[in-house]
Amino acid sequence: MPPNNVKNFERIPGTRPRNIIYILSDDHRYDFMGFTGKVPGLQTPNLDRLANEGAHFQNAFVTTSLCSPSRASILTGQYAHTHTVVDNESPAPVSLIYFPQYLQKVGYQTSFFGKWHMGGGDGHPRPGFNKWVSFNGQGVYYNPVLNIDGKIVKYKDSAYITDILTDLSLDWLKKRDKSKPFFMYLSHKAVHADFMPSKEDKGKYKNIQVQYPVSMFMTETPTSKKFTRGVRADGSKYTFNNKDIPAWVRAQRYSWHGVDYMYHGATDFDQFYVDYLETLLGIDKSVGRVLQYLKDNGLDKETLVIYMGDNGFAFGEHGLIDKRQAYEESMRVPLLARCPALIKPGTKIKQMVLNVDIAPTILEMAGVKKPKQMQGMSFYPLMQGKDVPWRSEFFYEYYWESNFPQTPTQYAVRTDRYKFIRSWGVWDIDQLYDIQKDPYEVNNLIRDPQYQQTAKELNDKLFDWMAKTNGLQIPLKPILEKKKDHLYKGTW
Repeated sequence: MPPNNVKNFERIPGTRPRNIIYILSDDHRYDFMGFTGKVPGLQTPNLDRLANEGAHFQNAFVTTSLCSPSRASILTGQYAHTHTVVDNESPAPVSLIYFPQYLQKVGYQTSFFGKWHMGGGDGHPRPGFNKWVSFNGQGVYYNPVLNIDGKIVKYKDSAYITDILTDLSLDWLKKRDKSKPFFMYLSHKAVHADFMPSKEDKGKYKNIQVQYPVSMFMTETPTSKKFTRGVRADGSKYTFNNKDIPAWVRAQRYSWHGVDYMYHGATDFDQFYVDYLETLLGIDKSVGRVLQYLKDNGLDKETLVIYMGDNGFAFGEHGLIDKRQAYEESMRVPLLARCPALIKPGTKIKQMVLNVDIAPTILEMAGVKKPKQMQGMSFYPLMQGKDVPWRSEFFYEYYWESNFPQTPTQYAVRTDRYKFIRSWGVWDIDQLYDIQKDPYEVNNLIRDPQYQQTAKELNDKLFDWMAKTNGLQIPLKPILEKKKDHLYKGTW
């Protein structure tokens, strides 16, 4: 295992270290869970149980909606422009410190199972973990090749990755040193595209009614694909401003991340929707198996279980799929926490909680004061039901990638009332939404005379944040391959 280079940190006196399990899924959007009612017919009994028996963070977000940057933010407690893992290809600086390294220093036994996808993407062991299981890049759903503590293990016979990772994590829990507190990081590949459910779940939602969101048809043209299987959401209560849709959003409709040409025509929206829901079932079962193990071994009352998605995912909103952009469905994530000894059943936390908050929260519960380099806040008091000072806004960043040039660099600030989005480096309109009146972001107010002062204030907040956090220089990374987009494929 790599050496632990943590030297200086402060302890919190009198803390009794708590066992913690952190379960991370991939591309699971914030509202695709049974208890939210967003998808009629979707059943996620174990995620529902986490919410019913613990806390549902109703306003959880990522500060960059992309796998590697978000995962780096979770592990370091830093924004993307600070840790500089701004895309899915670039290696992580060797100077980065991951929060499990601190846990090791205070006596925790730590483990990692699953998708790392950060810092070059291969599956070799990283600092901070006593037990290591991972794979190269995105990995595969069936018959994976895993790196287990530095050794390569190949699976056969239609072995399914979600089940394998759950099996290995439970095996580690059974064999752990019971004299020490434990931290387990279960990092699933699911539900990342191309979605592949387990064989037992394939076909379970083949007859489910597909839901088309309010904003899906705003960028429709006479040549756009027709969608007839599903039900269109009722938008009669909202004001649609079709004039001020950014040109890059219109153009992206017919692209890799657009509903008219998804993944360059490799799939169909309706089947894509069904496959996603069926693949999600494996995640829910995994959560259930972990909870059952804790119950069977008398650990379910005191152990904190956190479930989260690494970023959101669009399903037709603004004519788009996938993530990256600063719309709600892209930046919002599911975040649930259960620990009966700490959290009252049915707790609903309305404060804006971020991926950069995970590291300082877990460290506080382990008796470690937030290290100076971390930029997030501990939400430990919120889980306890305490009324503490909290953020009134947060900031979002996404950096243009050569692999997916259709989405420009995005900077945004979101408050409880408004969202202001700047697209960087393109000749295009920016965006301002009143998200209380316009939760689906269909009425861009950026030209409205009544909102010019609001736009100015949010713009000032955004650049003030970037200045204070050394974010005014975009971390540029080398481009090492030819273009892959359908317009200029094969050129440098």
